[in-house]
Amino acid sequence: MNLELFIAKKIHFNKDGEKKVSPPAIRIATLGVALGLAVMIISVAIVIGFKHEVSGKVIGFSSHIQISGFSSNSSFETSPIGVSDSLRTVLTQNPEVLYIESFATKPGILKTDDEFLGIAFKGVDKNYDWSFFKENLQNGKLPLLSDSTTSNEILISQYIANKLHLKTDDQILCYFIGDNVRARKFKITGIYQTNFTDYDKLFIIGDAHHVQRLNGWEQDQYSGIELKLRDFSKLDEVTENLCFDLMPHTDQYGEQYYVRSVKEMNPQLFNWLDLLDMNVWVILILMAVVAGFTMISGLLIIILERTNMIGVLKALGATNYSIRKVFIYVSVFLVGKGMLWGNIIGITLCVLQSYFKIIKLDPNVYYIPAVPIELNLVHILLLNIGCLIISLLMLIGPSYLVSLIRPAKSIKFE
Repeated sequence: MNLELFIAKKIHFNKDGEKKVSPPAIRIATLGVALGLAVMIISVAIVIGFKHEVSGKVIGFSSHIQISGFSSNSSFETSPIGVSDSLRTVLTQNPEVLYIESFATKPGILKTDDEFLGIAFKGVDKNYDWSFFKENLQNGKLPLLSDSTTSNEILISQYIANKLHLKTDDQILCYFIGDNVRARKFKITGIYQTNFTDYDKLFIIGDAHHVQRLNGWEQDQYSGIELKLRDFSKLDEVTENLCFDLMPHTDQYGEQYYVRSVKEMNPQLFNWLDLLDMNVWVILILMAVVAGFTMISGLLIIILERTNMIGVLKALGATNYSIRKVFIYVSVFLVGKGMLWGNIIGITLCVLQSYFKIIKLDPNVYYIPAVPIELNLVHILLLNIGCLIISLLMLIGPSYLVSLIRPAKSIKFE
């Protein structure tokens, strides 16, 4: 029989000491652990959710990796590359590539009778993955594209629709400026809203054949290729490998390939998201320290309250190590109870926010309308394990107070 565990249970589960000091001390220590762990769970869920939402919007507009012409600049007036069947075959055979799609961009001006607005026309083909825009579709339907004919259907953002007072099924003229000004009439079939204002106020999505004809390109010439990966964590590795694989080669028109990841195309945004990890670590450390010190104070109070008992145990032959184990077991009970309530509080608040969007945000500032939540079982388990280990390690030092208690003095006051 584990004598130390038996005594610890008697101390922790004893209901006869309501008038003593330990019940409020136990409640405070338990509350400290519970609040600390709850804040940790909520903080990690928010940051992971925020990073996933924001990066997902950027990836939705530009995919994981873009392959364009080496001579292309940062504007939307690009130099074309030839997208041959052999290049598509090489890319699709890469086990990390989920799918590929061609695109063509060109700047233009949307004009109504009273308003005009500069935009970037992004042309895509019939194989384009519309899942991102389908999730963010507010009204109407997605454009219908085909290889045989050029479609005049376009998808615009809610920002552009509000700015130009447009709605679905409206006709609108778009002017493209090159050697001369040319106009195209488009039909608005759908309106999307991602709340990512930098992109919403800029992009309209339509048929890539328009850009090819306006620029005088061949049927296999596009502004570039977008690649979606199976595993985002391998982004840098796949980008580097593709860069070295394609660098020595040119397309059928002599243009060199330029491979960039979404991180390289949006460095400031992803650097900002990486800084959020530092904020989370600061919160985790502070909460762990607060919970640990709360437990330390609670354990010291319990030890001091049980001075007479410690003296009796020592007089009966118990060692300092054995008595320390008793109070470590008591601490495990307290930490465990606090962690249980911490998980209940943290997960409950996360679920409520996830389903009911209680806390709102300004999408013009944060790119999302409400605080995002993404619960991950692995992260919750790691937080629980880390909280338990740190709390118990911090309690080892205070438990040595037992060795300072002398039986002769402590029993005298019994």
